[in-house]
Amino acid sequence: MAIDKDAESSELGREKLSKSFYEKELLRLQIELVKQQEWIKEKGLKVVVLFEGRDAAGKGGVIKRITQSLNPRICRVVALGTPTEREKTQWYFQRYVAHLPAAGEMVLFDRSWYNRAGVERVMDFCTDKEYEYFMHSCPHFERMLIQSGIIVIKYWFSVSDEEQERRFKGRINDPTKQWKLSPMDLESRDRWVEYSKAKDEMFAHTDTKHAPWHVVEADSKKRARINCMRHLLDQIPYEDITPDPVELTPRKSKGGYVRPPMSDQTFVKDYYE
Repeated sequence: MAIDKDAESSELGREKLSKSFYEKELLRLQIELVKQQEWIKEKGLKVVVLFEGRDAAGKGGVIKRITQSLNPRICRVVALGTPTEREKTQWYFQRYVAHLPAAGEMVLFDRSWYNRAGVERVMDFCTDKEYEYFMHSCPHFERMLIQSGIIVIKYWFSVSDEEQERRFKGRINDPTKQWKLSPMDLESRDRWVEYSKAKDEMFAHTDTKHAPWHVVEADSKKRARINCMRHLLDQIPYEDITPDPVELTPRKSKGGYVRPPMSDQTFVKDYYE
């Protein structure tokens, strides 16, 4: 099977994860992420996690599993759309800076400022000058973030062309996922080689010691999810400071208060009697 050089993630020859093991490990990791969340809040840490990769590589799936049990006031997801005409005139990093975390927060970027090195470069949405400026300034920008106290973690989800094709076909045939397949996704499918070159050039300039790329082999969605979650836990050392369970005290008496009749309220019809 032909596999692109940036997608050495074939499941050939590997034992498939059992559903029971995956679900058990997923739950264990989610519990640990809750502990890590409490540590981030208590210590006032500022964490930024970037998720990049080809279309249908599984970024959204792992973000969903990471945030599933976390407090959205502490851990939030940023997925920016197409920049407005006003944003196009701003300093390129400006609209991303507005979403950076304050103390005690973790922000997950579902695609990030690396749009310029990927889709904008391949689709000619930026000029050569803008692209070259980004490649030169991005390492300095990330160094400034880190020097200001922000923890920056970058993930690249690597998927083979065969697996991406299979997932695209699955989206076409699934009414709940058809919205995930945009004209831009179809265009990227036809520009596989161009995206490979753009990714390689991006790594050459931005895979730095202070902000390295962590590649997640993503042909197996389940492996990619739990591998990424476990790696994320290792990037931020933490201790278990989870508060003790709250004890429920007896409810107070109604004090003679009589509530209005339920017939005064408008209820949603029970469609499944």
